[in-house]
Amino acid sequence: MITVLNNYSLKNHNTFNIDISASKFVEVTRVQDLIYHFNHRDDNGLPILVLGGGSNVLFTKDFNGEVLSPVIKYIEIREENDEFVYAEAGAGVIWDDFVEFCVGKEYYGVENLSLIPGTVGAAPVQNIGAYGAEAANVIQEVKGVYVDSGDSFVFNKEQCRFGYRASIFKKSLKGKVVITSVLFRLYKNAKLNIDYGDIKKKLEEYGSDDIYSVRKAIVEIRRSKLPDPGETGNAGSFFKNPEITAEHFNELKLKYPSMPGYKSEYGMIKVPAGWLIDKAGWKGKNMGRAGVNPRQALVLVNLGGATGNDILRLAEAIENDINEKFGIRLEKEVNVI
Repeated sequence: MITVLNNYSLKNHNTFNIDISASKFVEVTRVQDLIYHFNHRDDNGLPILVLGGGSNVLFTKDFNGEVLSPVIKYIEIREENDEFVYAEAGAGVIWDDFVEFCVGKEYYGVENLSLIPGTVGAAPVQNIGAYGAEAANVIQEVKGVYVDSGDSFVFNKEQCRFGYRASIFKKSLKGKVVITSVLFRLYKNAKLNIDYGDIKKKLEEYGSDDIYSVRKAIVEIRRSKLPDPGETGNAGSFFKNPEITAEHFNELKLKYPSMPGYKSEYGMIKVPAGWLIDKAGWKGKNMGRAGVNPRQALVLVNLGGATGNDILRLAEAIENDINEKFGIRLEKEVNVI
């Protein structure tokens, strides 16, 4: 089924609750409908923006183009053996619904990614991650359709070029493809990752450490730290955790002894962006109707009535201040449109 709406408000399609409109909004529920749409589309040169749950986007103005929403929803087991289960999910499936399904079946691999907002189709684009896990660890294949030709494709994990909150879909193929489904390789038996953050502490409180308890712990932790987008507009973590040289980190460590850092690739040190923002004094501060969450400094919020440019101005003020104080340039995790 294909639904086409003109001059359509996207307020309910982005978690910042920014009230802007798209020239055209197209919703498709089947892969064959998507292919048909691209083969018969009269685009008049208008750009396409693929929008899932809108949980990682900041709109700063009306979108003069076509917003495409693939609402393809299914979860199917494609193959299984004694060690693995291969589960395919449509791009329109709510990510946390997929995690809940996997945990309920005791399929290991995505439990640490509980309660991350958005859809399955967005997971490989951003290579979503949290609590020591990321989607790339379990993604086997990504299926989709090329915008210009309507041809289908299947990418294996290597072709997706996953990186830290990045993939080929966010870089060279941005705006050129629509993801229709993702195939995950999940474990039937696996060691739970419980050493990150407060997970272990929560499990000790529960007196259990099974997969259900890990999901429960992460859901509780996330809800205690992050505002509900249904109540306060936000897109979760607004900035990536920056990576700096060991030399730079050691210099800052002399000035800020409590500064945390974690070894990354190529000898780099990853520094929590939330710590930098908090240390710079931005936690809980507002600029008009845009603010920094008082519980988690990494989250920028719409206090009600903020425009996308209000949020963007706050973000840029924080970036400039962090660069001035620490010599570190923050990079936005959220896509600014």
